[in-house]
Amino acid sequence: MTRLPRKPYEKELLRLQGELVQMQEWVRTSGARLVVVFEGRDAAGKGGAIKRVSEFLNPRICRIVALPAPSERERTQWYFQRYVEHLPAAGEIVLLDRSWYNRAGVERVMGFCTPDEYARFLRQCPVFEELLVEDGILLRKYWFSVSDAEQERRFRDRMSDPMRQWKLSPMDLESITRWEDYSRAKDEMFAHTDTASSPWHVVEAEDKRRARINMIAHLLGSVPWEPVPSRDLKLPARPARRGYQRPPRERFHEVPDHAAALEG
Repeated sequence: MTRLPRKPYEKELLRLQGELVQMQEWVRTSGARLVVVFEGRDAAGKGGAIKRVSEFLNPRICRIVALPAPSERERTQWYFQRYVEHLPAAGEIVLLDRSWYNRAGVERVMGFCTPDEYARFLRQCPVFEELLVEDGILLRKYWFSVSDAEQERRFRDRMSDPMRQWKLSPMDLESITRWEDYSRAKDEMFAHTDTASSPWHVVEAEDKRRARINMIAHLLGSVPWEPVPSRDLKLPARPARRGYQRPPRERFHEVPDHAAALEG
């Protein structure tokens, strides 16, 4: 797969992001509830896609949810319970950076759940998602697919980049040695949870630019949104001054002008 050139990528991305802003306004005014699940291999580009989706959206309407490992208390709850509290209310969008599918992936492969817990998840997950859809939630699930060679290349890039080393964890690196285990887990997960009412949509992610464009375009095409008339905004006239005097600047702790050192 050839890499999409930067210029057409940036042009189309900006156009699609403009439509995302319009879709957000439809979500807000219609009271829709949208959940978008981002899953896939480590380093498959989920985070980059989420960043481009949310870049121009209102954080009060569009929330990114990336839950840490469950606490001791949460481990005793119904598995889906801690995700339920993050579901959207009317007029909200939730982007799940990984989701309840942790149980079908890393927990299954790394032995963090029991065989009974895993089997129960495969039975309950389609029912759980059916309940969400039946209640009116718009649920979209995306799986970012990347080859083992491309994943390893991205891992090596991160290892040599101090700005991105934080993205690597021992769990991520171990995914290299467990590639086939994760493949089998993904196949079994799809067999149980790729349903008519809540299907998986596979995003080919060898080229991150293509993956982002394709995923956003699909999301926009799958949600039944429509343009909302723009609000008639008018800037009010500034009132006449009433004698306010700003206190001397010396009273405040101002941030030093570091930018001045860059001039000339």
